[in-house]
Amino acid sequence: MTQSLSVPLDATIIYPEKDGKPMSDNTKQFRWIVVIKENLELLFADNPNIFVAGDLLWYPRQGDNKIRQAPDIMIVIGRPKGDRGSYRQWEENNMAPQVVFEILSPGNRLLEMAKKFKFYEHHGIEEYYLYDPDKIDLQGWLRQENELTVIEDIENWVSPRLGIKFELNAETLAIFRPDGDKFLTFVELGKLREQETKRADEERQRADEFESQLQQEKEQRRILEEKLKELGIDLNNI
Repeated sequence: MTQSLSVPLDATIIYPEKDGKPMSDNTKQFRWIVVIKENLELLFADNPNIFVAGDLLWYPRQGDNKIRQAPDIMIVIGRPKGDRGSYRQWEENNMAPQVVFEILSPGNRLLEMAKKFKFYEHHGIEEYYLYDPDKIDLQGWLRQENELTVIEDIENWVSPRLGIKFELNAETLAIFRPDGDKFLTFVELGKLREQETKRADEERQRADEFESQLQQEKEQRRILEEKLKELGIDLNNI
């Protein structure tokens, strides 16, 4: 009598790590994805239990590899940092991302974005932000009970989960950290670092020059004291 071994259904299911879609359609969209994702990484760098990802496939249900979405940026508060091929929610203490960002491009279609909205609403997203860099238009939704409701006044809005503030002007969207510092591009961060390095080098040079001057003055005083002693004059007795 042969005994058959049962194989868990999920063991036969493959969860692809790519959906065949590009991360972005153009340089502007890509730049915004990188700016928001990397600045959030920097903001939460010291918190080991905040996971930030860009263009990562999220599978909310075990056993179904058709239900999935790859947000431009997603944030999971309460899950550890680390590399993942995909975000399989049942392996993450069944914790859904709380915040999602999508950056629009001319290639996005209304039906596609409507499906994404319903997906995020159905699967527990608490905050959803949609930015169109061409129109400089930011929209946001906040979960109220079981629905994502529109944020009526997004200007100067502060994210309840992230603590970041959004400001819109005629030229662009500006995002600010809780400490008031602005989200910067990689180039801007690099230039800022160069400026800080240059300022530190200048301060170090001034300190070295001051120390050298002190040493010269001490040496001059020592030489003067020796010469006065040769003349029988002790400065300490004057």
